[in-house]
Amino acid sequence: MNKEMMVGVDIGGTTIKLGFISQEGEILTKWEIPTNTAEAGHFIVEDIWNAVHSKLTQLSIPKENILGIGVGAPGFIEAGTGLVYEAVNIGWKNLGLARELKERSGLPVYVQNDANIAALGENWKGAGHQANNMIAVTLGTGVGGGVIANGAILNGETGMAGEIGHIKVEPNGQKCNCGGYGCLETVSSATGIVRQALITIEANPDSALAKVMEKYGSVSSKDVIDLAERGDEPSKQIISYSMDVLGRAIANMATIINPSIILIGGGVSKAGDPLLQEVKKAFQKYAIPKLAEACEIRLAKLGNDAGIIGAGFLVLQNVNKLK
Repeated sequence: MNKEMMVGVDIGGTTIKLGFISQEGEILTKWEIPTNTAEAGHFIVEDIWNAVHSKLTQLSIPKENILGIGVGAPGFIEAGTGLVYEAVNIGWKNLGLARELKERSGLPVYVQNDANIAALGENWKGAGHQANNMIAVTLGTGVGGGVIANGAILNGETGMAGEIGHIKVEPNGQKCNCGGYGCLETVSSATGIVRQALITIEANPDSALAKVMEKYGSVSSKDVIDLAERGDEPSKQIISYSMDVLGRAIANMATIINPSIILIGGGVSKAGDPLLQEVKKAFQKYAIPKLAEACEIRLAKLGNDAGIIGAGFLVLQNVNKLK
């Protein structure tokens, strides 16, 4: 591995994914470390550099071969400075992530929101096929969004553009982690689907969902999706409503961006084509016809690798700008 490469880092709530990425977008090696959220995530930056340094030593790669470190982090981020305003699930608040990691590593560090990083990865080497205008939506415990506009990540004034999960879809809806009410995330995420399932169970203790709860002591979004595919009516209604709301939110966003591609990724998207068809149906219903004709909705294809590949590309983009 005696060539220039990038380090890609994808910080999650339970694990941190790391990889060495070639300038052609190939993962040369990848590994994970646990996310240490003790003391409000105080040790995470040090853990990242220790992990990278150890791997460089193990593989006999000179630090001089590293063009830089790209990081995808959760929460609200000012991309220009690499400042994390807040990452609730980790405990960070006003953390100079890029500055701290640069001080430890001595390497250039570039930071973006994790959903933006995943969008970059998918557009570079995944289902985006280097689209000029693209929306990527990640359905997990929350709903993340990344927007590519005119070939580049759309950051906005403070790096918070594309936060589709916090579009208001139910004016009198549930409280969201952001502090607002009725956000898309409270309806169409795995958490939102489970919340609706629990309401159904309470209203109908003889339902198939209630039987799952009785048997396992909990119910997951996968349980709801599986039951919906098997024809369970209450589960079908939950999935149909959740994806209808998502399709409407994406249609509204698409009115502004006019994308050629919309990608659906994240854990919930593993349900595959049945779920994708629900989103497509809703999008066609709500989008301007001419806009919908020009846009294709696809499943993302890089899975858990999208983050580290996108983080590598972020470095490459910035290094090329400096040349």
